[in-house]
Amino acid sequence: MELRQADVAIGRAAILHGLSLRVASGERLALIGANGSGKSTLLRTLHGLLPVAAGQLQRDTAIRQAMVFQRPFLLRTSVARNLALGLWLSGVPWREAMGRVEPALARVGLQGAAQRNARHLSAGQQQRVAFARAWSLQPDLLFLDEPTASLDPPAKREVEALMAGFAQAGTTMVFASHNLGQVKRLATRVAYLEQGRLLADLPVAEFFDRGRLASVSREADLFLQGEMA
Repeated sequence: MELRQADVAIGRAAILHGLSLRVASGERLALIGANGSGKSTLLRTLHGLLPVAAGQLQRDTAIRQAMVFQRPFLLRTSVARNLALGLWLSGVPWREAMGRVEPALARVGLQGAAQRNARHLSAGQQQRVAFARAWSLQPDLLFLDEPTASLDPPAKREVEALMAGFAQAGTTMVFASHNLGQVKRLATRVAYLEQGRLLADLPVAEFFDRGRLASVSREADLFLQGEMA
C-alpha cells in the first residue's frame, strides 16, 4: 500500500498535506503526534474511508483489511449479531458468519459472551469485541486508531496482548498511539505527524535514538522530549 503526495480534506478543512507513505507487508507502523496532527485522518484514508483530494492511494484490492477504532461502534444487540453482521456486510454468507463467532470470541477471551448485549459490556470488553470482529475477517492489514486510549490499565494490557497476537500471526498493522511504551513494544517503524505533514519516518530503534531523530526532524525530537519528560 502506498500514499503518494496526498492531500485530504474534511469539508473545507485541509487535514493532510502532500503526504507520502508506503506500508510493506508484515510491518507494524506506529503513527504518533499531538492531537489534531492528522493520525486518525491518515488511518481512515489508508482504509479507504476518506478520499484523497489530490495525489494517489495505491492498494491491492485482494488484501483483506479491517479497522479497530478508539471507541468501537456496536449495535444494541447481541455480541454474536454484531460480529456476524460485520462479516455478512463484507460478503460472508450468514450461516458461515455465525459459525465464525465463537472461535473469534474465544480468541479474545470472551467465551460465552455471544448472547450478551454488546452495549452492556465494559469498555475493555467492547474493545475486545471489536478485535474479535476484526479477527473474524482474517485481515492481512489491520488499522487501529488509539485502541487503548480510553481503557483502564488492565484492559490496556489485554488489548495490547491482542495486538501482539495479530503481529505474531503476520498481520500488517498501522496504529495510532500516544503510548510510547506501547510503540516501543509493538512497532517496527514509527512515523511522526505534525499539522497534517509527515516529518519523520524511521525504524523504531532509530526513532528513539535522540541523535538520529534530531538529525531528521527537530519538531519530532522536541515532541519526543516533551512526551518523555
